[in-house]
Amino acid sequence: MWGVLFLGWDAFYIVLLYWTENIVVGFYNVLKMALAPMPHPAAHLGKLFLIPFFIVHYGGFTAVHGFFVMALFHDGGQGPPMGKMNWPCFLVFVQMLFNVIKYMYSVIPRQVRLAVLALFVSHGVSFVQNYLLKREYAAAKPEKLMGSPYGRIVVMHIAILAGGFLTMAIGSPAPLLAVLVALKTILDVSLHNRSHKKAKA
Repeated sequence: MWGVLFLGWDAFYIVLLYWTENIVVGFYNVLKMALAPMPHPAAHLGKLFLIPFFIVHYGGFTAVHGFFVMALFHDGGQGPPMGKMNWPCFLVFVQMLFNVIKYMYSVIPRQVRLAVLALFVSHGVSFVQNYLLKREYAAAKPEKLMGSPYGRIVVMHIAILAGGFLTMAIGSPAPLLAVLVALKTILDVSLHNRSHKKAKA
């Protein structure tokens, strides 16, 4: 918020960075689900349904939010070009996500690409340190992991609705950023403490 208000940063790229973290969280959540232990080998077959379902469902929500973030707040006011949406059945949502990511990568400057990379590294360090080395995976259950990232989706949804009207009224995405910063900081601290306390217990 300081950078946007006093240093001339473009609020759109910061909002887009918040959206990108949803992708990062979803990516590592798939790894967590894949590595979660099961009571017997045959139970791993359930992951063949849970993981693709999560990718399609969570990916679909993330794609739609990314589309609206860029359609509402990027210069020109146009959403990402979707091209041909020809993947079969529900996989079209995954194709939409790939198209949004591809377009996002093409419009962000080098500094924001480095910030995206930093998000992947940061969450990757946490994944290795906490989930693997501290054996949080021992208490993990794929069905619970599947629902854990959706709080972030709700935050993005509320921010788009609440901040979007203010943004259109004053012509700046700063209100959306303010809503995101407030909600996401509260959510991140709460979820971080809760998840690691449960795993430690």
